[in-house]
Amino acid sequence: MREFTARFATDGEVENWDKHVMANPNGGNMLQSAAYATVKHGNGWTARFLVLEGSGTPSYNLVLEKKFPILGRLWYLIKGPDTTDAAELQPMLDACAAFIRANKLKVFALKVEPDLVATPENLAVLAATPLVKVANIQSNDSTAILDISAPEEEVFKAISSRARNAVRRAEREGCTVVQEQPGPATYKALYDLMADTVSAKGSMPLRSFEYYTRFWDEFCNRGQGNFFFVYEDGKPSVGAFVINYGSKATYKDGGSTQNRKQYGDSHLVQWAAIRRMQELGCVEYDFCGTPPADRIKDKTHPLAGMGMFKTSFTKVVTDFVGCHDLVLDPLRYALWVKGGERVLRRIETARTGAQFY
Repeated sequence: MREFTARFATDGEVENWDKHVMANPNGGNMLQSAAYATVKHGNGWTARFLVLEGSGTPSYNLVLEKKFPILGRLWYLIKGPDTTDAAELQPMLDACAAFIRANKLKVFALKVEPDLVATPENLAVLAATPLVKVANIQSNDSTAILDISAPEEEVFKAISSRARNAVRRAEREGCTVVQEQPGPATYKALYDLMADTVSAKGSMPLRSFEYYTRFWDEFCNRGQGNFFFVYEDGKPSVGAFVINYGSKATYKDGGSTQNRKQYGDSHLVQWAAIRRMQELGCVEYDFCGTPPADRIKDKTHPLAGMGMFKTSFTKVVTDFVGCHDLVLDPLRYALWVKGGERVLRRIETARTGAQFY
Protein backbone atom coordinates (compact mmCIF):
# COMPACT_ATOMS: atom_id res chain seq x y z
CA MET A 1 0.00 0.00 0.00
CA ARG A 2 1.31 3.45 -0.92
CA GLU A 3 2.03 5.93 1.83
CA PHE A 4 1.21 9.60 1.30
CA THR A 5 2.19 12.99 2.59
CA ALA A 6 0.14 16.15 2.22
CA ARG A 7 1.14 19.75 1.54
CA PHE A 8 -0.32 22.93 0.11
CA ALA A 9 0.49 23.53 -3.55
CA THR A 10 3.21 26.01 -4.44
CA ASP A 11 2.37 29.28 -6.19
CA GLY A 12 3.68 27.79 -9.44
CA GLU A 13 1.46 24.74 -9.08
CA VAL A 14 -1.58 26.88 -8.38
CA GLU A 15 -0.80 28.99 -11.43
CA ASN A 16 -0.87 25.80 -13.54
CA TRP A 17 -3.57 24.11 -11.49
CA ASP A 18 -5.65 22.66 -14.32
CA LYS A 19 -2.62 21.02 -15.92
CA HIS A 20 -1.87 19.21 -12.65
CA VAL A 21 -5.48 18.21 -11.94
CA MET A 22 -5.95 16.81 -15.44
CA ALA A 23 -2.84 14.66 -14.86
CA ASN A 24 -4.34 13.16 -11.69
CA PRO A 25 -4.67 9.36 -11.49
CA ASN A 26 -8.43 9.65 -12.17
CA GLY A 27 -8.10 12.47 -14.69
CA GLY A 28 -9.49 15.14 -12.41
CA ASN A 29 -12.97 16.61 -12.40
CA MET A 30 -14.33 19.98 -13.49
CA LEU A 31 -15.37 20.58 -9.86
CA GLN A 32 -11.67 20.49 -8.93
CA SER A 33 -10.78 23.04 -11.59
CA ALA A 34 -9.22 26.49 -11.33
CA ALA A 35 -12.46 27.95 -12.69
CA TYR A 36 -14.57 26.35 -9.98
CA ALA A 37 -12.07 27.33 -7.29
CA THR A 38 -12.40 30.96 -8.41
CA VAL A 39 -16.20 30.76 -8.38
CA LYS A 40 -16.26 29.39 -4.83
CA HIS A 41 -13.46 31.46 -3.33
CA GLY A 42 -15.02 34.41 -1.53
CA ASN A 43 -18.51 33.06 -2.21
CA GLY A 44 -18.82 31.63 1.29
CA TRP A 45 -15.71 29.47 0.94
CA THR A 46 -11.93 29.77 0.89
CA ALA A 47 -10.23 27.78 -1.86
CA ARG A 48 -7.15 25.83 -0.84
CA PHE A 49 -4.99 23.68 -3.05
CA LEU A 50 -3.77 20.40 -1.58
CA VAL A 51 -1.21 17.97 -2.98
CA LEU A 52 -1.08 14.34 -1.85
CA GLU A 53 2.21 12.69 -2.73
CA GLY A 54 3.24 9.05 -2.67
CA SER A 55 5.61 6.90 -4.66
CA GLY A 56 3.70 7.39 -7.92
CA THR A 57 1.67 10.14 -9.56
CA PRO A 58 0.76 12.99 -7.16
CA SER A 59 -2.90 13.76 -6.53
CA TYR A 60 -3.91 17.43 -6.79
CA ASN A 61 -7.10 18.26 -4.90
CA LEU A 62 -9.23 21.36 -4.48
CA VAL A 63 -10.24 21.95 -0.89
CA LEU A 64 -13.13 24.26 -0.03
CA GLU A 65 -12.78 25.62 3.49
CA LYS A 66 -15.47 27.22 5.60
CA LYS A 67 -14.82 28.68 9.06
CA PHE A 68 -17.39 28.69 11.87
CA PRO A 69 -17.40 30.21 15.35
CA ILE A 70 -16.65 27.68 18.12
CA LEU A 71 -16.50 24.73 15.71
CA GLY A 72 -13.46 25.79 13.71
CA ARG A 73 -12.95 24.84 10.06
CA LEU A 74 -14.71 22.40 7.76
CA TRP A 75 -12.75 21.07 4.80
CA TYR A 76 -14.57 19.80 1.73
CA LEU A 77 -12.41 17.83 -0.72
CA ILE A 78 -14.83 18.20 -3.58
CA LYS A 79 -14.70 15.11 -5.81
CA GLY A 80 -11.58 14.05 -3.95
CA PRO A 81 -9.21 12.69 -2.93
CA ASP A 82 -8.50 11.87 -6.55
CA THR A 83 -7.51 8.23 -6.85
CA THR A 84 -8.43 5.19 -8.94
CA ASP A 85 -7.70 2.75 -6.10
CA ALA A 86 -10.00 2.60 -3.06
CA ALA A 87 -7.15 1.04 -1.06
CA GLU A 88 -5.29 4.36 -1.31
CA LEU A 89 -8.10 6.27 0.37
CA GLN A 90 -7.12 5.45 3.96
CA PRO A 91 -3.44 6.48 3.61
CA MET A 92 -4.58 9.64 1.80
CA LEU A 93 -6.92 10.48 4.69
CA ASP A 94 -4.13 9.74 7.18
CA ALA A 95 -1.88 12.18 5.30
CA CYS A 96 -4.56 14.88 5.37
CA ALA A 97 -5.17 14.41 9.10
CA ALA A 98 -1.44 14.48 9.89
CA PHE A 99 -0.98 17.66 7.83
CA ILE A 100 -3.90 19.37 9.57
CA ARG A 101 -2.57 18.42 13.01
CA ALA A 102 1.01 19.43 12.24
CA ASN A 103 -0.08 22.86 10.99
CA LYS A 104 -2.72 23.39 13.71
CA LEU A 105 -5.36 24.21 11.13
CA LYS A 106 -8.28 23.52 13.53
CA VAL A 107 -10.28 21.47 11.03
CA PHE A 108 -13.00 19.54 12.88
CA ALA A 109 -14.09 17.42 9.89
CA LEU A 110 -12.96 16.53 6.43
CA LYS A 111 -15.76 16.00 3.90
CA VAL A 112 -14.69 13.78 1.00
CA GLU A 113 -16.40 12.39 -2.12
CA PRO A 114 -13.85 10.41 -4.17
CA ASP A 115 -14.84 9.57 -7.74
CA LEU A 116 -14.88 5.86 -7.01
CA VAL A 117 -17.70 3.76 -8.43
CA ALA A 118 -19.90 2.19 -5.75
CA THR A 119 -18.93 -1.41 -6.48
CA PRO A 120 -19.26 -3.97 -3.67
CA GLU A 121 -15.46 -4.10 -3.47
CA ASN A 122 -15.05 -0.32 -3.13
CA LEU A 123 -17.87 -0.06 -0.61
CA ALA A 124 -16.26 -2.81 1.48
CA VAL A 125 -12.97 -0.86 1.52
CA LEU A 126 -14.77 2.32 2.61
CA ALA A 127 -16.64 0.42 5.33
CA ALA A 128 -13.27 -0.52 6.84
CA THR A 129 -12.26 3.15 7.18
CA PRO A 130 -13.44 5.54 9.91
CA LEU A 131 -15.44 7.51 7.35
CA VAL A 132 -19.04 8.41 8.21
CA LYS A 133 -21.54 8.26 5.34
CA VAL A 134 -23.48 11.53 4.99
CA ALA A 135 -25.95 12.93 2.48
CA ASN A 136 -24.58 13.37 -1.04
CA ILE A 137 -24.04 16.94 -2.25
CA GLN A 138 -23.24 16.84 -5.94
CA SER A 139 -25.93 16.01 -8.49
CA ASN A 140 -23.67 13.64 -10.42
CA ASP A 141 -22.95 11.25 -7.55
CA SER A 142 -25.35 9.16 -9.63
CA THR A 143 -25.15 9.89 -13.32
CA ALA A 144 -25.22 8.64 -16.90
CA ILE A 145 -21.82 8.61 -18.59
CA LEU A 146 -21.48 7.99 -22.32
CA ASP A 147 -18.23 6.66 -23.78
CA ILE A 148 -17.45 8.95 -26.73
CA SER A 149 -13.95 7.65 -27.46
CA ALA A 150 -15.03 5.77 -30.60
CA PRO A 151 -15.62 7.45 -33.98
CA GLU A 152 -18.79 9.51 -34.32
CA GLU A 153 -20.71 6.86 -36.28
CA GLU A 154 -20.02 4.19 -33.65
CA VAL A 155 -21.06 6.48 -30.80
CA PHE A 156 -24.29 7.31 -32.62
CA LYS A 157 -25.05 3.60 -33.11
CA ALA A 158 -24.42 2.99 -29.40
CA ILE A 159 -27.18 5.33 -28.20
CA SER A 160 -30.75 4.05 -28.03
CA SER A 161 -32.96 3.81 -31.11
CA ARG A 162 -35.32 6.30 -29.46
CA ALA A 163 -32.55 8.89 -29.20
CA ARG A 164 -31.29 8.21 -32.73
CA ASN A 165 -34.80 8.55 -34.16
CA ALA A 166 -35.32 11.81 -32.27
CA VAL A 167 -32.06 13.26 -33.62
CA ARG A 168 -32.81 12.18 -37.19
CA ARG A 169 -36.36 13.50 -37.13
CA ALA A 170 -35.24 16.86 -35.72
CA GLU A 171 -32.64 17.16 -38.49
CA ARG A 172 -35.11 16.03 -41.14
CA GLU A 173 -37.63 18.66 -40.04
CA GLY A 174 -35.06 21.45 -40.26
CA CYS A 175 -34.11 21.90 -36.62
CA THR A 176 -30.56 23.23 -36.28
CA VAL A 177 -28.23 23.73 -33.31
CA VAL A 178 -26.34 26.98 -32.86
CA GLN A 179 -23.21 27.21 -30.72
CA GLU A 180 -23.46 30.68 -29.22
CA GLN A 181 -20.62 32.82 -27.92
CA PRO A 182 -20.43 33.53 -24.19
CA GLY A 183 -21.75 36.88 -23.03
CA PRO A 184 -24.64 38.56 -21.22
CA ALA A 185 -27.26 37.82 -23.90
CA THR A 186 -26.31 34.14 -24.05
CA TYR A 187 -26.24 33.86 -20.27
CA LYS A 188 -29.66 35.48 -19.93
CA ALA A 189 -31.12 33.22 -22.61
CA LEU A 190 -29.97 30.02 -20.91
CA TYR A 191 -30.86 31.21 -17.43
CA ASP A 192 -34.41 32.03 -18.56
CA LEU A 193 -34.74 28.54 -20.06
CA MET A 194 -33.45 27.00 -16.82
CA ALA A 195 -35.92 29.06 -14.79
CA ASP A 196 -38.73 27.96 -17.11
CA THR A 197 -37.81 24.31 -16.58
CA VAL A 198 -37.54 24.64 -12.79
CA SER A 199 -40.85 26.47 -12.66
CA ALA A 200 -42.56 23.71 -14.67
CA LYS A 201 -40.89 20.67 -13.13
CA GLY A 202 -39.32 21.82 -9.87
CA SER A 203 -36.56 19.22 -10.23
CA MET A 204 -33.49 21.17 -9.10
CA PRO A 205 -32.93 24.39 -7.13
CA LEU A 206 -31.75 27.35 -9.19
CA ARG A 207 -28.97 29.61 -7.96
CA SER A 208 -28.93 33.33 -8.69
CA PHE A 209 -28.25 34.72 -12.16
CA GLU A 210 -25.13 36.41 -10.74
CA TYR A 211 -23.77 33.04 -9.60
CA TYR A 212 -24.29 31.44 -13.01
CA THR A 213 -22.82 34.45 -14.77
CA ARG A 214 -19.64 34.10 -12.77
CA PHE A 215 -19.59 30.32 -13.20
CA TRP A 216 -20.03 30.47 -16.97
CA ASP A 217 -17.54 33.34 -17.29
CA GLU A 218 -14.79 31.47 -15.45
CA PHE A 219 -15.05 28.33 -17.56
CA CYS A 220 -15.53 30.18 -20.86
CA ASN A 221 -12.58 32.49 -20.20
CA ARG A 222 -10.41 29.35 -19.95
CA GLY A 223 -11.80 27.83 -23.14
CA GLN A 224 -13.69 25.20 -21.16
CA GLY A 225 -17.31 26.34 -21.61
CA ASN A 226 -19.68 25.81 -24.55
CA PHE A 227 -23.27 26.97 -25.18
CA PHE A 228 -25.67 25.14 -27.51
CA PHE A 229 -29.16 26.36 -28.48
CA VAL A 230 -32.02 25.57 -30.78
CA TYR A 231 -34.61 28.20 -31.65
CA GLU A 232 -38.34 28.07 -32.23
CA ASP A 233 -40.21 31.02 -33.75
CA GLY A 234 -37.01 33.04 -33.48
CA LYS A 235 -36.60 32.50 -29.72
CA PRO A 236 -34.34 30.12 -27.75
CA SER A 237 -36.32 26.97 -26.95
CA VAL A 238 -33.63 24.54 -25.71
CA GLY A 239 -30.22 25.44 -24.32
CA ALA A 240 -27.26 23.64 -22.79
CA PHE A 241 -23.95 24.58 -21.20
CA VAL A 242 -21.31 21.87 -21.56
CA ILE A 243 -17.84 21.89 -20.01
CA ASN A 244 -14.79 20.33 -21.63
CA TYR A 245 -12.22 19.61 -18.93
CA GLY A 246 -9.31 17.47 -20.04
CA SER A 247 -10.69 14.23 -21.45
CA LYS A 248 -14.04 14.66 -19.69
CA ALA A 249 -17.12 16.52 -20.88
CA THR A 250 -19.95 17.47 -18.54
CA TYR A 251 -23.45 18.60 -19.43
CA LYS A 252 -23.61 21.04 -16.55
CA ASP A 253 -26.66 23.26 -17.15
CA GLY A 254 -29.69 23.13 -19.38
CA GLY A 255 -33.25 24.25 -19.81
CA SER A 256 -36.12 24.48 -22.25
CA THR A 257 -39.48 26.06 -22.87
CA GLN A 258 -42.55 23.92 -22.38
CA ASN A 259 -44.96 22.62 -25.08
CA ARG A 260 -42.48 22.98 -27.92
CA LYS A 261 -43.42 22.12 -31.51
CA GLN A 262 -40.01 20.78 -32.65
CA TYR A 263 -39.78 17.05 -31.94
CA GLY A 264 -36.32 15.80 -30.90
CA ASP A 265 -34.81 19.25 -30.37
CA SER A 266 -33.37 18.44 -26.94
CA HIS A 267 -31.81 15.21 -28.25
CA LEU A 268 -30.33 17.12 -31.16
CA VAL A 269 -28.75 19.67 -28.79
CA GLN A 270 -27.06 16.88 -26.86
CA TRP A 271 -25.87 15.15 -30.02
CA ALA A 272 -24.36 18.41 -31.30
CA ALA A 273 -22.64 18.90 -27.95
CA ILE A 274 -21.30 15.34 -27.96
CA ARG A 275 -19.83 15.80 -31.44
CA ARG A 276 -18.17 19.06 -30.40
CA MET A 277 -16.73 17.46 -27.26
CA GLN A 278 -15.22 14.72 -29.42
CA GLU A 279 -13.56 17.41 -31.53
CA LEU A 280 -12.11 18.91 -28.35
CA GLY A 281 -10.55 15.58 -27.36
CA CYS A 282 -13.02 14.36 -24.73
CA VAL A 283 -13.55 10.61 -24.40
CA GLU A 284 -16.47 10.58 -21.96
CA TYR A 285 -19.64 12.64 -21.68
CA ASP A 286 -21.21 13.02 -18.23
CA PHE A 287 -24.91 13.89 -18.36
CA CYS A 288 -24.50 15.11 -14.76
CA GLY A 289 -27.28 13.72 -12.65
CA THR A 290 -29.84 10.91 -12.63
CA PRO A 291 -31.66 8.96 -9.95
CA PRO A 292 -29.53 6.16 -8.45
CA ALA A 293 -29.41 2.96 -10.49
CA ASP A 294 -31.89 1.19 -8.22
CA ARG A 295 -34.41 4.03 -8.64
CA ILE A 296 -33.95 4.88 -12.29
CA LYS A 297 -37.49 3.70 -13.11
CA ASP A 298 -39.05 5.25 -10.01
CA LYS A 299 -41.36 7.97 -11.34
CA THR A 300 -41.61 9.58 -7.89
CA HIS A 301 -37.90 10.47 -7.83
CA PRO A 302 -37.26 14.23 -8.34
CA LEU A 303 -34.86 13.47 -11.20
CA ALA A 304 -37.08 10.87 -12.88
CA GLY A 305 -37.76 12.95 -15.99
CA MET A 306 -34.13 13.92 -16.40
CA GLY A 307 -33.09 10.32 -15.83
CA MET A 308 -35.39 9.06 -18.56
CA PHE A 309 -33.99 11.58 -21.06
CA LYS A 310 -30.34 11.04 -20.17
CA THR A 311 -30.53 7.24 -20.18
CA SER A 312 -31.85 7.38 -23.73
CA PHE A 313 -28.20 8.06 -24.61
CA THR A 314 -26.66 5.46 -22.30
CA LYS A 315 -28.54 2.85 -20.31
CA VAL A 316 -25.85 2.47 -17.67
CA VAL A 317 -26.29 4.57 -14.54
CA THR A 318 -23.05 4.99 -12.59
CA ASP A 319 -23.37 5.34 -8.82
CA PHE A 320 -20.30 6.75 -7.08
CA VAL A 321 -19.54 6.14 -3.41
CA GLY A 322 -20.80 9.62 -2.56
CA CYS A 323 -20.04 11.92 0.34
CA HIS A 324 -18.40 10.88 3.61
CA ASP A 325 -17.02 12.70 6.64
CA LEU A 326 -13.71 12.04 8.36
CA VAL A 327 -14.14 13.15 11.97
CA LEU A 328 -11.06 14.97 13.29
CA ASP A 329 -12.54 16.55 16.44
CA PRO A 330 -15.31 14.29 17.85
CA LEU A 331 -16.72 16.91 20.25
CA ARG A 332 -17.04 19.67 17.64
CA TYR A 333 -18.28 17.21 15.04
CA ALA A 334 -21.00 16.08 17.46
CA LEU A 335 -22.12 19.72 17.76
CA TRP A 336 -22.14 19.96 13.97
CA VAL A 337 -24.25 16.82 13.56
CA LYS A 338 -26.66 17.58 16.42
CA GLY A 339 -27.86 20.81 14.88
CA GLY A 340 -24.85 22.97 14.12
CA GLU A 341 -24.89 22.26 10.41
CA ARG A 342 -28.64 22.77 10.11
CA VAL A 343 -28.59 26.08 12.01
CA LEU A 344 -25.52 27.45 10.25
CA ARG A 345 -26.91 26.53 6.84
CA ARG A 346 -30.16 28.31 7.66
CA ILE A 347 -28.31 31.42 8.89
CA GLU A 348 -26.07 31.60 5.83
CA THR A 349 -28.96 31.09 3.42
CA ALA A 350 -30.93 33.84 5.16
CA ARG A 351 -27.90 36.14 5.14
CA THR A 352 -26.74 35.60 1.55
CA GLY A 353 -29.70 34.02 -0.22
CA ALA A 354 -27.27 31.47 -1.61
CA GLN A 355 -27.08 27.70 -1.31
CA PHE A 356 -24.71 26.50 1.41
CA TYR A 357 -22.74 24.06 -0.73
